[in-house]
Amino acid sequence: MASILKGAERDAGNMGLGEHLAELRTRLLICVGTIVVAMIPAWFLYPWITDVLNQPYCDAVRNVEPEASCKFLETNLLEPFTLRLRIAGYGALFLAMPVILWQLWRFVAPGLYKRERRYALAFTVSSLTLFVLGAVVAYFTLTKAVEFLVTLGGPDVEIRSGIGNFVKFSMFMMLAFGVGFQFPVLVVALQLVGVVTPERLASWRRQVIVVIVVLAAGITPSGDPISMLALAVPMYLFFEIALLIGRVALWRRSRRPEPAAVD
Repeated sequence: MASILKGAERDAGNMGLGEHLAELRTRLLICVGTIVVAMIPAWFLYPWITDVLNQPYCDAVRNVEPEASCKFLETNLLEPFTLRLRIAGYGALFLAMPVILWQLWRFVAPGLYKRERRYALAFTVSSLTLFVLGAVVAYFTLTKAVEFLVTLGGPDVEIRSGIGNFVKFSMFMMLAFGVGFQFPVLVVALQLVGVVTPERLASWRRQVIVVIVVLAAGITPSGDPISMLALAVPMYLFFEIALLIGRVALWRRSRRPEPAAVD
């Protein structure tokens, strides 16, 4: 909060706490209003979204039994309406994300120095990009994950998933991969603030590999080895890239001239 107040004094005059809260309320209302408006197109995109989600489920079921029906089975009459609202909410949040990030940036930026603004913008863009990349990787892993779960029951058990359950499963899978792909952002941040050095992290490689495998096994909802490897391998590669970024950033920082002392 102190950084925000100092930045406000530099860039926007002397703003009091009440003015900051009023600005925060305004930006929150803009975000909420954008999500509500975005639910309208998301509602009509429901058939397309369900077709996209149905594809990995259908591929997995037909890989196990080519003649099997891959349509979802739902016994709760109210579930389709609830599901359509839920998917409209997810879609609206995705469509409104640029506006949400822009409002967040407009609220935080006045309290940051020029260098801090550059770092904050880089971390925001990289976090969003990695989250989307993780969700995409999770989507293409869904087929093998569903195939693994379907085959667990054996040939005498016919699996027909409800669409609500499968949407929850796929969304959790994408969320798990998106969060897992934030790992390099955390590693770079810890190096830049001086919590740990690249050399110390490099000496912990074996321990980091164990932690990554345990995390990948714990947060993937299917528990199949393919999904676990699809998350663990990129996390380790990102760890090595984060080490390189940390070394370069700290090297550039060490070469900057120190500010002149003031008597």
